[in-house]
Amino acid sequence: MIGIVMGSANDWEVMKAAAKTLEEFGVAYEAQAMSAHRTPHAVAEWAHGAAKRGMKAIIAAAGGAAHLAGVVAAHTTLPVLGVPMPSKHLQGLDSLLSTVQMPKGIPVATFAIGEAGAANAALFAVALLALSDPAMAKKLEEFRRKQTEAVLKAAPLKL
Repeated sequence: MIGIVMGSANDWEVMKAAAKTLEEFGVAYEAQAMSAHRTPHAVAEWAHGAAKRGMKAIIAAAGGAAHLAGVVAAHTTLPVLGVPMPSKHLQGLDSLLSTVQMPKGIPVATFAIGEAGAANAALFAVALLALSDPAMAKKLEEFRRKQTEAVLKAAPLKL
């Protein structure tokens, strides 16, 4: 199981890309909306118990300078995959910098801003699961093969 946590229910529009990707691989997930700043105790409790609930990794998404991924990473040794959310004033650059600039010793793997980052974080979580699950590894190989075929079918383009 993979945890998906986001700073606000509004982030679900972007994070659905992660959920959809996990569903395509048959990976169960638990999704929660919690704020690192408005509900810090709930975030700490949720992250601290994630491994006991069967999670293998956590995808954490937040916008602005809200550093949900870092707070989650501080409360678990599970891999934390950060997805910066697009933001109104800085288009997600603030989110990206607050997620990627972790202090030494508390890592957060950081992905692209928005939907591409959400989908890629889910694919990375699938790759982590595939390390110890041969059936998942086969699904991931098939996914990659189909991506390659789709590109080759489209080429050469006639412009």
